[in-house]
Amino acid sequence: MTKAHTDTTWPADVLTLSIDIGGSGVKASVVNAQAMMVSDRVRVDTPYPCPPELLVQTVTDLVAPLLDVNRVSVGFPGLVRDGHVIEVPSLSRREYGGERDPLLAAAWHGFDLARALAESFRLPTKVVNDADMQGCAVVQGDGLEFVLTLGTGVGTALFSNGVLLPHLELSHGPFKGGLTFDIALGNAQRKEIGNERWSRRVRRAIAAFDDMLFFDRLFVGGGNAKQLSTADIGPKGEIVPNTSGILGGVRVWDLDA
Repeated sequence: MTKAHTDTTWPADVLTLSIDIGGSGVKASVVNAQAMMVSDRVRVDTPYPCPPELLVQTVTDLVAPLLDVNRVSVGFPGLVRDGHVIEVPSLSRREYGGERDPLLAAAWHGFDLARALAESFRLPTKVVNDADMQGCAVVQGDGLEFVLTLGTGVGTALFSNGVLLPHLELSHGPFKGGLTFDIALGNAQRKEIGNERWSRRVRRAIAAFDDMLFFDRLFVGGGNAKQLSTADIGPKGEIVPNTSGILGGVRVWDLDA
C-alpha cells in the first residue's frame, strides 16, 4: 500500500478518486473533502474471467479521465490485508456466478493490488474491503455498528465507537443446507429462489449475526438492499444507498483503515 501522506498533511480541498469494484461492475467518481461527488460516476462491467492484471488494466482505463486528484481509495469485494488480496470469491470464477476456478483463486491469493494500482495511477492508493469502505460512509461512531452489503455476494464490516475493526469474512460462515451466508444471500440464489424467499433468508441471517455480535446498529447496503423493506432488517437496521461504496472513499483515509 502506498501512503505518501497522512491525514494531517492532506490539503483542505483534498480530492479523492473513489473506486468501487464489484462482482458485476466497477464504478468510480471523484469525491471532495465533504464526501460529495464532484464528477459524474463512471462504470464498466467487470470482465470475466478476471485475473489480477486484467482488473488493474480495466480499472486504469476506466478512471483515466479522473486522475487529477490527490489520492485514490478502492473498495474490493474480498479479503484484503495491507493491500494484498487474500481471497476474492467473485473474481475467482471464470464466469459471473460460476464455480470457483482454482487457477484464478491462486492468481489472486497474495496479489499486491494496492501497489499495482498505485504504480498505475502514480498516486497514493489505499485498497480495503468494499464493505469496510461503505461502512466508513455511514457509521455514526457510537457503539458496535455492523455493516452488511448484499450484491453478487455478501460483505460485512464492524466498527466499534467509530473505529474500523480488522476485517473478518463473517459471510463465509455456515448458513443452512451446506450453504454459506455468502452463497445463500448472494445474487445468484436471489434470482433462483425469488425475492420473497431471499428476503426471509436475509431476516434469518440478520438474526444470526445479531446473536453472534450483539450489534447496536445495522447498516444494510449493496445493490440488492433495494429488494428489502425496513421490516426485513429490524428495528436496529437502516438501508443505506449504494453510493455509500463511493462516498466512503474519503473517510477511509481519516479512519486509517
